Amino acid sequence: MSSESLFAQKIKQLYKVLCKDEWNATVTGIIVAFLSVMIMAWWRPWGAVGAIRNWGDWILYMVGWYSDTDMQELVGFINDEGSRVLTKSIWYNSGSVIGLGFVGGAFLSACLGGQFALRFPPIRELVKAVIAGILMGIGSALAGGCNVGGMYNAIGNLAANGFAMWLGLVLGVVLGLWLLYKEMEYITWGSGGAKTIEFPMAVQFILGLIALAVLVWGAYNYTSFDGDDYSDYINSLSGILIISAGLGYAMQRGRWCMVQGFREPHMTGDCTLAKSVALSIFIVAVGAAVLKYGVAMRFDGDPVLDPANYVRGTFGWGGVVGGFIFGLGAMFAGGCGSGTLWRVGEGQIKLWLVVPFFGISNSIMTAWFKDMDFEADGVLGKYVYLPDVMGYGPTLLLIGLVMALWYVVVTWNEDSNKLIVPM
Repeated sequence: MSSESLFAQKIKQLYKVLCKDEWNATVTGIIVAFLSVMIMAWWRPWGAVGAIRNWGDWILYMVGWYSDTDMQELVGFINDEGSRVLTKSIWYNSGSVIGLGFVGGAFLSACLGGQFALRFPPIRELVKAVIAGILMGIGSALAGGCNVGGMYNAIGNLAANGFAMWLGLVLGVVLGLWLLYKEMEYITWGSGGAKTIEFPMAVQFILGLIALAVLVWGAYNYTSFDGDDYSDYINSLSGILIISAGLGYAMQRGRWCMVQGFREPHMTGDCTLAKSVALSIFIVAVGAAVLKYGVAMRFDGDPVLDPANYVRGTFGWGGVVGGFIFGLGAMFAGGCGSGTLWRVGEGQIKLWLVVPFFGISNSIMTAWFKDMDFEADGVLGKYVYLPDVMGYGPTLLLIGLVMALWYVVVTWNEDSNKLIVPM
């Protein structure tokens, strides 16, 4: 074999590993944690509901539900000394940019791996998508975030409210699994209408290259923006876009969905994703502790990451009930907040329908909560930043012990099947 053909073979093997093979769940969880810490160091933690809510805000604005004044209060206005007004649209809202990058990265992964297709589900699944989106929007409003901002990054950011949502998620997923079993047993309506529109691999590869070019072009345009006092804000969106695209790429390539980490131990006993999520959360917690403690300092002497990030006043019934409702909705949807977005990127039409209903319901609920000051007044629970209560070291020890307990329980259940929900 010539050196040229051997070299080409190695390139093909690398492409297969990076773009076509399904990544190991543990490796994917570590990559997700690494990128989560990177985006926190760059600017802020990532999440899914911020993007989806922003899109819901604009949908409601376009149909006349929200006025200009409502939008100013919801998404904010950036004024350039009266010369023009730049709204925080989907292109400039940091949460929305995370969502766009995430979907773009997932689309890139799906196309390069030959997995993109327009998958139309049965009619009954479309009805469930509407119900799921509404439930996920309500649940994430109550809990102060979806499974990412309300649980994964909340615990990772050393906030007690993450544990409240975690408890609710487990209960909601178990009930949702039981209801899905009952649906399979008793409901036959709407089982038809499924179809898949596939694309040739060559077309998918070209679409993937276009997606990569658009992501690079978008990041370049953010970095090259100049001309007013908000250039630094807009310039920083370039890193947000690229890192979130990496998150979407990694999750789609590893089929990494947090709700599966809660579902599979109770459905099949498989604890692979559960262990991966637990490890990933602990890595994020260590990274957040470093950034929030102040070991790494910004130019103004403050910690790189504001300790208040993702600490919400939902450590109480809001977090538990919100997690329960969100977990139930995620089971109907077939994906959590992040899982929904990467499935959108690979062409799952059911999740395309979940997103607008998720965004609209969350937008309405969040606007109502803000208007009534529910969170600020402690109606949903308390703000508890664990290092303020017990210090950074004990907080990391607590999170580590909880994740270790989660590991022990799911691995015990994998062998004993004691926690499996019967059909």
